[in-house]
Amino acid sequence: MLTTVLFDLDGTLLPMDQDEFVAGYFGLLAKKAAPYGYESKRLIDTVWAGTAAMVRNDGSRTNEEAFWRRFAEEYGEERLCDKAIFDEFYANEFAGARSCCGFNPESAELVRACRRDGLRVVLATNPIFPAVATATRIRWAGLEPDDFELVTTYESDRFCKPNPDYYRDILGRIGVPAAECLMVGNDVSEDMTAAQLGMEVFLLTDCLINKERADISVYPRGSFGQLAAYIRRLRQD
Repeated sequence: MLTTVLFDLDGTLLPMDQDEFVAGYFGLLAKKAAPYGYESKRLIDTVWAGTAAMVRNDGSRTNEEAFWRRFAEEYGEERLCDKAIFDEFYANEFAGARSCCGFNPESAELVRACRRDGLRVVLATNPIFPAVATATRIRWAGLEPDDFELVTTYESDRFCKPNPDYYRDILGRIGVPAAECLMVGNDVSEDMTAAQLGMEVFLLTDCLINKERADISVYPRGSFGQLAAYIRRLRQD
């Protein structure tokens, strides 16, 4: 029986071209940090290195700790006091990246329909952003953080996609077996990993990411309308 739906955010509930979004976001970040002595290329390379550290996280620390440890390796422990500058960026200037995203009212409608039907709903976005930046992107999609029972962020999580432990951790936190869950996402390598744990999966193809050119015919897939029909079928089984 389906009791819980996990939704990815970027490219799923929030339409976007990932490359366009990253370019816009990094441009805003570099502009914010420049007056404090951060050269653009080095800063962006460091953010990517910190992201890689989060993706490799083995659960021994939070993703936030993994990121800032890598940041300190590049810039020195003394620059960790500048974390407040980056926190300020995510609370303010990051909002400018909205112009790099689309909007699909069907995504918010489906989340709310799931809740009305008694399903538990989790926002299973890759936890590489602070909570404030995640909340901002949720609102761009026409939703609120309170629409979800659980939202994964870099402060609260210790694993990242595509590590199956990311999904195991969610299951443990909400106390639901994998067989009762559906993971919805647009990234084949990151989101469909949930199937390894016994979750049902659905590949949303509106903003499809398939970097490894995997055979997607093995996954239920399609638009939000097809997803809604798939959820109805799962509930009837």
